[in-house]
Amino acid sequence: MLNGRRSRLAGLLLGLMLAAAAFVASLMLGTTEIPAPTFLQALWHYDPARVTHLIIRTERLPRAVIAALVGASLAIAGALMQTLTRNPLASPSLLGINAGAMFFVVIAVSWLPLHAPGEIVWAALLGGFVAAGLVALLSRGRRGELSPLRVVLAGVAVSAMFVSFSQGLLIVDRQSFESVLYWLAGSVSGRELSLVVPLLPLFGAALLLCAVLVRHANALMLGDETVQGLGMRAGTIKLLLGLAVILLAGGSVALAGMIGFVGLIVPHMARGLFGVDHRWLLPACALLGASLLLLADVASRFLMPPQDVPVGVMTALIGTPFFIHLARRTSARS
Repeated sequence: MLNGRRSRLAGLLLGLMLAAAAFVASLMLGTTEIPAPTFLQALWHYDPARVTHLIIRTERLPRAVIAALVGASLAIAGALMQTLTRNPLASPSLLGINAGAMFFVVIAVSWLPLHAPGEIVWAALLGGFVAAGLVALLSRGRRGELSPLRVVLAGVAVSAMFVSFSQGLLIVDRQSFESVLYWLAGSVSGRELSLVVPLLPLFGAALLLCAVLVRHANALMLGDETVQGLGMRAGTIKLLLGLAVILLAGGSVALAGMIGFVGLIVPHMARGLFGVDHRWLLPACALLGASLLLLADVASRFLMPPQDVPVGVMTALIGTPFFIHLARRTSARS
């Protein structure tokens, strides 16, 4: 673990360099490898008549931007979820956001004349909000408090319900299954930067909440009684941090689909390096999450060339062994 302000600042700088290198690799590497001079020309002297310039500007640049944004957002959301529930196995999918977004996308494609990516994005975001709202409603106690155990149980129940509904609709309408297949698998390819622009205020609001409440998140780790003893309202803090999770995870699912394990893996990596202080943990999660998803996307291009494998498949391959190891370690401690 990095101890001291200087060492942690150096660690964040190295994380920034890693994320920048992964971003450049995402622009240069793929079935069509682009040499460095051509890459620089495409950035500074763009010529739409050249195929390589078109590949970088219209395909790889939006793909890299979305991968970095989604990876960072999912990692921050995962860290906040683990803090709110005090559960090391928690991730954004615990709130049912993924399952709710999937169900609303299936409805949009099957029952409504919505097929454009921009329309599906808003359907997915609405589904994430509805699912998270149901979990919050079902997990409230008699006094209105949110119990970590009830949140977990409600999240599992809501996720199972929405997954079952989605599967039933897809079985009835197989054409819709083909339309949303890549979204269900989780992919950052084929997206346009225009999809990101309307969601930027949501991501910005979530990050602002994180910045304002970062010290309160540290206090939550000590328990609700300690928070109240410090003159803070634990319920209000949890509600606002939960809203930040919904905005980050819901926006990410809306952009890239069902990408799992990033919100589970990265917070543990960041805690191992930077400790549990959220002032360092959240920036570290953002940098490591962006790097992980960018590198996973690059690797997905070489798994079954010339066809790209959805990045959600790559994160599942990486995350499943880590989840098993983490579950065993958690059960051994209990």
